[in-house]
Amino acid sequence: MNGAESLIRTVIAAGVEVCFANPGTTEMPLVAALDSADGLRPILGLFEGVCTGAADGYGRMAEKPALTLLHLGPGFANGIANLHNARRARSPIVNLIGDHATWHVGADAPLTSDIISLATPVSGWVRSVRNSASLAGATADAIAAAGRAPGQIATMIIPSDCQWGPAESHAAPIEPPAPLAVSSNAVKRAAESMRKGDRVAVFLGGMALRARGLKAAARIAAKSGCHLICETFPARLERGAGTPTVDRLPYFPEQAIEMLKPFDSIVIAGAKKPVAFFGYPDFPSQLIPEGIHTAILAEPIDDVPAALEALASEIGTPVSTATPARISRPERPVGRLDAMSAGAAIAAVMPEGAIVMDEAATTGLPFLAASVAAPPHTYLSLTGGAIGQGLPCATGAAVACPDRRVIAFQADGSAMYTLQALWTQARESLNVTTVLCNNRSYRILQVELARAGVTEPGRKARSLTDLSNPDIDWTSLARGMGVAAVRVETAEALTCELERSLATPGPTLIEMIL
Repeated sequence: MNGAESLIRTVIAAGVEVCFANPGTTEMPLVAALDSADGLRPILGLFEGVCTGAADGYGRMAEKPALTLLHLGPGFANGIANLHNARRARSPIVNLIGDHATWHVGADAPLTSDIISLATPVSGWVRSVRNSASLAGATADAIAAAGRAPGQIATMIIPSDCQWGPAESHAAPIEPPAPLAVSSNAVKRAAESMRKGDRVAVFLGGMALRARGLKAAARIAAKSGCHLICETFPARLERGAGTPTVDRLPYFPEQAIEMLKPFDSIVIAGAKKPVAFFGYPDFPSQLIPEGIHTAILAEPIDDVPAALEALASEIGTPVSTATPARISRPERPVGRLDAMSAGAAIAAVMPEGAIVMDEAATTGLPFLAASVAAPPHTYLSLTGGAIGQGLPCATGAAVACPDRRVIAFQADGSAMYTLQALWTQARESLNVTTVLCNNRSYRILQVELARAGVTEPGRKARSLTDLSNPDIDWTSLARGMGVAAVRVETAEALTCELERSLATPGPTLIEMIL
């Protein structure tokens, strides 16, 4: 047995099932070792950002780590943007990065780089292996680190000689540490804060937005009459009929401040205090206005669902509080395609159990209101703001949940960053319906220009927000990647094609001309 084989067998023993890979020369022993044992599914991504984004989507939905297999520092660097997003989502991921042989690093070959410096900002755990005998143990440590609640990124750097060198056996799995229990004092302070305020909000994030956390939040809201608000870009939010209504904090700071201003007290569970995405003149970084009492019930790394359950008990809430489960869909839209009709079309036909990955930017906003009482579904969003997450994240979610339909609600500009994900969807026959919003622009940047007072940008400024001349032909791009594609220009056509796609196995792209 060599080091690479000991790693693969350690991974399988720990229950890791998927490896999103874009390997190179320094990873060839690991590639060969994949055939040494059954139980680990390798999935090729044609760009490292697809691999890391897919691992993020997989981790959010499977709630356990996937592997990525990446080539040296430059290959890892290609995937860093989506690891930034994954870090914000607190997704469990184990990165395996091949490196030059230990005795070759000093030669300063063309691909030599400081991988540790690249990995540290996006990783909660980093280790560089020094010999083949220690590789299995380091792998077990990495998997346990990634599984540390609620999840984090573990990165292991593996010189090629540590992969081909001899090893004795694989390592036994290590149980990740349990999430931190919230103190009774924190629960009592949160309860007291709720009792003092006439108008109270509970600001939810992370694990608070999964089924167990939302059930407890619904109990709290039923008893106290509090308002439930969530992070602007939640990693995963369970929604639809039978779940409590949770309003999303607006993206722009003036709107967020306006939403929070009426409250006397805000209890925070599973999220950080909200801050503006960017610094704007005359607006603060912190979005909770001064004078509002804020109580921290649970940090993101805590056992957030248990903390919410404890708060519900502390304020005297019944153990079970039913949330109305009546499904109500919007009417099937007709006429021109715009953000309102696109959101209504998806909500009108989406199946129960759908997973919606939203990177539709400005076009995606009306979908949340349209789908509030749609059949139960899971909503994923762009957690870290680094665009190009949508198609890969949808890909990983489809791998994690093959029996559920994934809808990638996707802006055209950000889709160009990682369009190679379509090829992986086709190769793996994944059930992903991509609804591509083609407005031939970086519309959010046009909005930001207007907010900065540039109401009539000049030729040069316009050229940096415009995606025409030439127009991008998304149906041709998708078909070239092996994905069935169709272009629609009316709301009726979109609804019809959505129904057709959602009933057909495999991936489809629907290009909406807006």
